[in-house]
Amino acid sequence: MKFCWTTLNVKNMDDSLDFYQQIAGLPLQRRAFAGPGIELAFLGEGETQIELIFREGKTDASIGEDISLGFEVSNLDDMLEYIHAKQIPIHSGPFQINEHIRFFYVQDPNGLRIQFVEHS
Repeated sequence: MKFCWTTLNVKNMDDSLDFYQQIAGLPLQRRAFAGPGIELAFLGEGETQIELIFREGKTDASIGEDISLGFEVSNLDDMLEYIHAKQIPIHSGPFQINEHIRFFYVQDPNGLRIQFVEHS
């Protein structure tokens, strides 16, 4: 069995696409309508793929508070600078749990925690 993707219900497709393309660096693979008032978008490549679903009239795209998506970065300080330049608030961190792992969290446009982690 192979993991395919994570599906996220979003409040605004354009805001979510902007975040996942520009901030998380996931390329858009396809975007389509799946019926009246339902739009889908698939982002990512390889084993990192996300499906975004927008349902017209549904604005309560709530996500469990204990769920987060993690993305590895090569330099955490550079990512922090990039996040600040984009005026995205830091949710929490940065943290260093040992000499090999540093990370921090932001929130996507839907309130989902996104973790950026550096392994050294």
